[in-house]
Amino acid sequence: MRAALLLPAFLFPAIVIAADDVDRALGKALFERIWVPAPASTDAANGLGPFFSERSCVACHGGPGGGASVALTDTGVVARGVSIRFGDADGNPDPTYGTGFQARAVPGLGSEGTLAIAAVGTDAPLAVTVRPGRGPLSPGTRVSIRLAPPLVARGQLDAIDPAAILARADPGDANGDGISGRPNMVDTRDGPAIGRFGWKAEQPSLAHQVAHAFAFDLGLSSPLYPLPHGDCTATEADCLAAPDGRSPRFDNQEISTRMIDLVAGYVYGLEPKTTGPDRLGSVIFSDLGCNSCHTPSLPDKHGGQVTIYSDLLLHDMGAALDDGVGALGVKSLEWRTAPLAGLAWSRGTTRRYLHDGRASNLDAAIRAHGGEAAGAHSGYAALPPEDRARLIAFLETL
Repeated sequence: MRAALLLPAFLFPAIVIAADDVDRALGKALFERIWVPAPASTDAANGLGPFFSERSCVACHGGPGGGASVALTDTGVVARGVSIRFGDADGNPDPTYGTGFQARAVPGLGSEGTLAIAAVGTDAPLAVTVRPGRGPLSPGTRVSIRLAPPLVARGQLDAIDPAAILARADPGDANGDGISGRPNMVDTRDGPAIGRFGWKAEQPSLAHQVAHAFAFDLGLSSPLYPLPHGDCTATEADCLAAPDGRSPRFDNQEISTRMIDLVAGYVYGLEPKTTGPDRLGSVIFSDLGCNSCHTPSLPDKHGGQVTIYSDLLLHDMGAALDDGVGALGVKSLEWRTAPLAGLAWSRGTTRRYLHDGRASNLDAAIRAHGGEAAGAHSGYAALPPEDRARLIAFLETL
């Protein structure tokens, strides 16, 4: 019998994969997963709908630097990450259609209607036509376009010290600078918390934001949003009667807490692609007072700093950006300061800006600012062209 050849162990080093890397890979897989309606042969990707906007997270957000984008092609307008929000000035949903319009439905179920997106030119605001298929909207309901934001650096909002956010609030404009930001305090199971995520700062944590997107964009329930029929209303009986994909494997919902945490962890790890800020552009940014709301960095909960370029507060942005759709405790002309970290990813893309995509470039986005940002807007308009270009170039490095 031939003797076995024993080789030393050092020739075969162990392959060690960090737990964080495994979780990140799992989170990315869930972020990219294409979900299917219930019942399905497996409950691992089960429970889409009954109404939904897309079949996956990545379909709206694209890659790490993704977000809503609109491109004009020979065949028309190609849009990604564009959704429709319904509500009145107080944020009450439409009694028939709920908080959002979903033009897609699982097989055998009629959707909520059709949606058409148009743009006259690359620099024109988006024109969205909603054709409700289940009766008219309530007389008080207004229609707003809402764009999916980019995800890079957004997870870091969770790390910011709440005291640092509150310290910048000045709801009565006590210092007389014309800026009166205030936090959006939202109710959670653990009591009131500062809203950090979403155009109106309606979600207090990244996990809440992820769970909300699963529930209202894909129709997938979780312990944070136990809504197996998504945004279906009491008037949509056929939607409420559709099968769902709840399973004991997933905390008796369609998405488990563990799955929410994995997706949130993946998003948390998406870091901005900075290219080295331009010092002169940074000076112009500060001189215009842009940093009064787009605060470059805020302290985190552990004594460090989070670079985000936002104060996470609500501000009156003026009549031009008032879409008539409020949120609970948030006026329709109030918007959370949009974080600017991650703009470097959008350079050279077809990304749109502001909540409704009206701006196809940063210059147009700045010029649309009003309300508390009117002073910065006027100062920007008065700059020499070369200084405006310098400011834009600075923003594109963030």
